[in-house]
Amino acid sequence: MKKTLFLSPPSFDGFDGGAGARYQAKREITSFWYPTWLAQPAALVPESRLVDAPPHHQTLEDILAIAKDYELVIMHTSTPTLANDAKVAAAIKAQNPGTQVGLIGAHVAVLPEPTLQQHPIIDFVCRHEFDYTCKELAEGKPWDQIDGLSYRDQFGTIHHNKDRALIHDWDQMPSVLPIYDRDLDINKYFIGYLLHPYISFYTGRGCPAKCSFCLWPQTIGGHQYRAKSPDVVGREMEEAKAIFGDRVREYMFDDDTFTIDKHRAIAISEHMKRLKLTWSCNARANLDYDTLKQLRDNGLRLLLVGFESGNQEILNNIRKGVKLEVAKQFMKNCHDLGITVHGTFIIGLPIETPETVEETIRFACEINPHTIQVSIAAPYPGTELFAQAQANGWFSDAAMVTDSGIQTSTLHYPSLSSADIEAAVEQMYRRFYFRPKAIVPIVREMLSDRQMLIRRLREGREFFDYLKERRAQAQKQSVHS
Repeated sequence: MKKTLFLSPPSFDGFDGGAGARYQAKREITSFWYPTWLAQPAALVPESRLVDAPPHHQTLEDILAIAKDYELVIMHTSTPTLANDAKVAAAIKAQNPGTQVGLIGAHVAVLPEPTLQQHPIIDFVCRHEFDYTCKELAEGKPWDQIDGLSYRDQFGTIHHNKDRALIHDWDQMPSVLPIYDRDLDINKYFIGYLLHPYISFYTGRGCPAKCSFCLWPQTIGGHQYRAKSPDVVGREMEEAKAIFGDRVREYMFDDDTFTIDKHRAIAISEHMKRLKLTWSCNARANLDYDTLKQLRDNGLRLLLVGFESGNQEILNNIRKGVKLEVAKQFMKNCHDLGITVHGTFIIGLPIETPETVEETIRFACEINPHTIQVSIAAPYPGTELFAQAQANGWFSDAAMVTDSGIQTSTLHYPSLSSADIEAAVEQMYRRFYFRPKAIVPIVREMLSDRQMLIRRLREGREFFDYLKERRAQAQKQSVHS
């Protein structure tokens, strides 16, 4: 067994480029998701180590001091961070030329050939669902016999082995929670709408929905939801309670749509109630009242819901599969049941106009989730949105993130420029949060919990700093144009 390091490399200050972020960017407040995609193969490789540099504020020098003792380094990369990650790989190999360094992640899953061609320092990439590919690399299996592997041989020739089959027996996949406890500081992970400290992880992969913009199902996980049985999840949560005790205030099931199988979700929630654990999950905005009530009665605190847009035509174009009226009833049910909702929205989906932006802002204010996240449509390689942008000439010249890691718009439309899309993000945040209906519940939350008071004050300062930096970036672009 090779001594193996699973690494989320250092990048921009405060940048969540790790293997749990759905958008690799610096958020409006300090936000770090757990490195779920790296933790799973780490759990398969005995005595491996997981290092998540960004939330732990580890520098390149820190990483080099760790990496010198490892034979195999597997790094998570993304479209915005690939160039930086290749530099980290070069530094590791300069220190020890015998170290084998490779990449996992959505970008290399769909672009293995260009990645290896453009970055000769990289020895291999693991395509698509890569967990067992990483395991076989660590076991020293000959590279030409490892499914799902693209690699460079000793003569510099690039080879692509056959695809690896998707994992269907998820009950056999080891829990990532002991890896979190062993290698990560849970106090370093913050998400604005989750209690702190929190833990997020997957109980399965794949999503039956066909949203054109969504990254993971189109590049790694696929469209079939393959998941652990409720009893196995229940045993993992027993282990979690034994490991973390009262240190963790909330568990987040980060499966793309945890509630797609309502009976399974309810069965898992019964384990959470038995263990007296507070939990949250992703959900679609069409869950019925009775299911919501059962989940709430079993400890559900918050739902993370992708509303995306307030324009039905845009929702139809991206194949969201939810009607606005259904989403409104869903939100009424959540309000009536006391379930907190964090709503996510996207500005710049095909084909956005100033009028549809206005509809989205009004819709968000009408349904009134407790908190929101406003992202810019990101056409990642491998997604249908990327192909549409290429075919229709929607791409701008901008990179996905600024030099400081803030998300920018790489798309523009006949009636909406990239600058307009970026300006709409600030406009939506201001119009949503600067309302009594949004402010009062947050103030009540702060007054009822001293930790939340201190945290919200910090996040408020970060939020205004974020808006200031975004505005400065917009002015800089205006000068150059």
